[in-house]
Amino acid sequence: MAANAASGHPQSAASQAAPKPKPLPPPEARIDINHASVDELLKVPGMTSSWAGRIVRFRPYRTKQDLLDRGVLPSDVYDRIKDYVIAHRDEE
Repeated sequence: MAANAASGHPQSAASQAAPKPKPLPPPEARIDINHASVDELLKVPGMTSSWAGRIVRFRPYRTKQDLLDRGVLPSDVYDRIKDYVIAHRDEE
């Protein structure tokens, strides 16, 4: 019984130390940075109205990596939102 408590303790201590991350949305549920409104972008965890406005202003994007490559967002903001957004391109 003591072995079970000892083996379970580090895991519970680790889960208390770091908040459990939210499950990531599947690709079809991600916010499209080429078409979303500022209000829709604000649903992304960590997004502010300033950053959402910049995303809208500098459209269109080929990939979400363009947010970094074109200087729209700093890397710390991009790292917070990258798993919640996607860049869909219009088919022409």
